[in-house]
Amino acid sequence: MTDRTGIFAGDDPFAIARSWLGEAEQAEPNDPNAIALATVDETGLPNSRMVLLKEIEDGAFVFYTNYESTKAQELDQAGKAAFVVHWKSLRRQIRVRGTITREDGPQADEYYKSRSLKSRLGAWASKQSQPLDSRGTLMAEVAKVTAMKGPNPDRPPFWGGFRLVPVEIEFWADGAFRLHDRFRWRRMNAAAEWEILRLNP
Repeated sequence: MTDRTGIFAGDDPFAIARSWLGEAEQAEPNDPNAIALATVDETGLPNSRMVLLKEIEDGAFVFYTNYESTKAQELDQAGKAAFVVHWKSLRRQIRVRGTITREDGPQADEYYKSRSLKSRLGAWASKQSQPLDSRGTLMAEVAKVTAMKGPNPDRPPFWGGFRLVPVEIEFWADGAFRLHDRFRWRRMNAAAEWEILRLNP
């Protein structure tokens, strides 16, 4: 597209996304990699929550969670998801829709080891999304896990990553008088070519 210049320029949407995230890391005061992840349950009822995007690969977006959580169960069941990341400081956002698979191998192990010890122990202690009678109960479980697992715990078998391979990515930037710039990248599947369209604001 002849008018797809400046911050929208390029033939690789993942490179554009990494560039925008890099700018956000310099401008956003907290969690520039926070995304609002949307899933659906078995009845089709939508659900959303904030999670941290941990990697933009050459063909996918990766985040991590407890596999026994509500979000993980919905991701496994549907095999599809969407997210939006919005940076108020840049007045930009990216919307993504696609298919979901687990990242449950060495890459997940490596990321888990990179986390702080308290976060690694917390992953063992938390029965994510399950009822909890008090914070004291949770902290007692953390103490118990700390005594059992020591200073170098392995990644829990119920904790790991998800990889979202997009079929649609939309880049949005604020424009004067709400005449925003929007470019949608769309493809039939991961092996197909991207179709790029400018959208009305």
